[in-house]
Amino acid sequence: MASRAISDLHPQLQPLAETFLRLCRDQDVDPLLICTWRSAAEQEQLYRRGRELPGVIVTYARPGESAHNAMLHGNPAARAFDVVPLHAGKPICDIDHPHWQVMGRIAQSLGLYWHGTLEAPLHEIPHFQLSLEK
Repeated sequence: MASRAISDLHPQLQPLAETFLRLCRDQDVDPLLICTWRSAAEQEQLYRRGRELPGVIVTYARPGESAHNAMLHGNPAARAFDVVPLHAGKPICDIDHPHWQVMGRIAQSLGLYWHGTLEAPLHEIPHFQLSLEK
């Protein structure tokens, strides 16, 4: 099962993720951290979706290519995390809901790259990561 632990994030990303979650709550957005680090086997399963397995393509990253698979000195050090906003305890799946834009603005204000932008190679709304140059 993929990790939800902030401690499994890259050391540079850990304080940014904590600040991101706090700022979301300050803006009346209830964020649920759904993924930090995932194993190569979990990444392989996601990669196979929409290709060899039923469903739509959810990633173009093979194991080792995902920011969720990063390692540092042999330890998990994901360079990305996935978050979904909640309303009354349930995930908001409507990508037009304003909470997504609030989260995106907060992430970008912290210098994070948000895959919910139109410039993202895969429009992956819940995905936030360290800027590519960090």
